[in-house]
Amino acid sequence: MGADLYAIGDIHGSLESLERLMDRINPDLTRDRLLFVGDYIDRGPQSRGVVDYIIRLKNLAPPGQIICLKGNHEAMLLDFLEGGPAEMFIFNGGLATVEDYWRDDWVGDRKGLALPPDHAQFYQDLQLYYETPDYIFVHGGLKPGVPLQEQVEDDLLWIRGEFITSQEDFGRRVIFGHTPFKQPLLMPNKIGIDTGAVYGNFLTALKLPEEEFFFDRQLD
Repeated sequence: MGADLYAIGDIHGSLESLERLMDRINPDLTRDRLLFVGDYIDRGPQSRGVVDYIIRLKNLAPPGQIICLKGNHEAMLLDFLEGGPAEMFIFNGGLATVEDYWRDDWVGDRKGLALPPDHAQFYQDLQLYYETPDYIFVHGGLKPGVPLQEQVEDDLLWIRGEFITSQEDFGRRVIFGHTPFKQPLLMPNKIGIDTGAVYGNFLTALKLPEEEFFFDRQLD
């Protein structure tokens, strides 16, 4: 039996959802690949716990088996820690992340805040996109009419409507997160797998090449 790739949607600090989903898909980490489409943090209560969990998975698996993409929320965290504007990060769920990482040190001032070394490395290693012969994986999406290698980070992480409504053939089917749907979005040129776990919906994994969906709990 060949190896599978499981693409996992936006987690947003929902550690229990991630643990349930992993129990359901039960991947063989010696051969199967796991790909996370970004937004591990913010809004939910256990952002640090989610990153800890994924780091442990990476330590258990052979190099390259666990692929982690960068989401717009990770970009906002890094910008916040580097001294960029705080308001957008804090009010887009970042306060939950700050309190989870630095509960005893956060007094409304980011001065002196630092990530644990393994977490800092995790965030720095995040990829903007990942390619296979049949799929392109990205957090937000692709700007129509722009070759993959010429896409800019802002679009890869943040784009929504222009990409989602596009009928363009991107050369391969695009697997993406970022924009939550009640059910996975299935279109000929794309599949959206952010199903709003942090909003009380479910966390989704897409098994490839079968294109089979798994959810962290039984659906009604």
